Amino acid sequence: MTARPAEPMLHVDLDAFYAGVEVLKDPSLKGKPIVVGGGGPRGVVASASYEARAFGIHSAMPGVRAKRLCPDAIFLPADFEAYRTHSNRFREVLIAHTPLVEPISMDEAFLDVGGATSLFGSPAEIARKIRAEVEAEVGVTCSVGVASSKFIAKLASDLCKPNGMLVVPAEGVREFLEPLPVGRLWGVGEKTGDLLGRMAIRTIGDLRDTPEAVLTRLLGDQTARHLSNLAHGMDDRPVVPYEAPKSVSHEETFDRDLDDETDILRELLGLSGRVASRLRADGYHARTVTLKARLASFTTLSRSRTLPDPTDTGADLYHHVSELFRALPGQRRRIRLLGVAATGLIPAGAEQLAMLRSERWGDIERTVDRIEHRFGRGSAMPASLLDRDRRR
Repeated sequence: MTARPAEPMLHVDLDAFYAGVEVLKDPSLKGKPIVVGGGGPRGVVASASYEARAFGIHSAMPGVRAKRLCPDAIFLPADFEAYRTHSNRFREVLIAHTPLVEPISMDEAFLDVGGATSLFGSPAEIARKIRAEVEAEVGVTCSVGVASSKFIAKLASDLCKPNGMLVVPAEGVREFLEPLPVGRLWGVGEKTGDLLGRMAIRTIGDLRDTPEAVLTRLLGDQTARHLSNLAHGMDDRPVVPYEAPKSVSHEETFDRDLDDETDILRELLGLSGRVASRLRADGYHARTVTLKARLASFTTLSRSRTLPDPTDTGADLYHHVSELFRALPGQRRRIRLLGVAATGLIPAGAEQLAMLRSERWGDIERTVDRIEHRFGRGSAMPASLLDRDRRR
């Protein structure tokens, strides 16, 4: 019987994925500081090219700060349809090498290649093949960590970015971890890092050499055990292949607060349509719809409703979220953010019966899907959304 390879875990992470796709769409952007998202006064950076990161720009940064750091940066709106298309190609490359693929997000995944070595060679050879095929088939580069556990593989891919590969042999885990900052451990945030720093625990090696009893008094039993195990390179979590999504959602933060009900309902209609389009593309119906509204005061309100019949149409989702919105407390609401989420997802084939109204709207919306697929997003929409951009 063939022995299981010592480093069967891969973590594959696409490099500056959103920005990379934008370069594919417009090659003239290559080599320039690109920021995806963050364009409005309240925008938040979703991704940045490495040229922009050199100025200190990173994801989740307010767009206004990113503009101060790099006034010459090119700010682009997120094109999630394009990102999803390239993400699907990425997933196809990975699954061609092993069925044990655990997606973490659109641009990264864990792989267990222990059973694929007889076909494709050692885990390191598989990683090299994947890197070459991702660049050829997806059009962007990726970084790959190869190790004996998910935790070490993820650390390795982080440390070899961009466009690199790092193999950490099982016998070299202690040496690999020792000098790394303790903040590299999963579960060490700013607060925990400060607590450890007061005890002169600054590297993973420092934490590994600290008695667990001391860590328990400082952090509590569960956190101490978790961090001690990671510091010793112990992570026995398996790769969990693709699981059905638990929800589909879209939300938007507005450049100015909305206080006109007509404008608010128009935005809810647009969000409902985007959620429904995702449901149809992924092959699901939703049993529950949720409205999220963040007020100008930053108070966040959330309301949910279980639907009488599972649906994948924007008309149905909008009917319920608009009623949920009208039932919110307060006479005059100034809205900073709106979101629509569909949960309780079931495969579309499991629901054979639908009301006549839903079927008619479903046919219309599926026709819109086909038009947008051929001519681009926004090429067909409800008439009430035609002047939304002008109003906003």
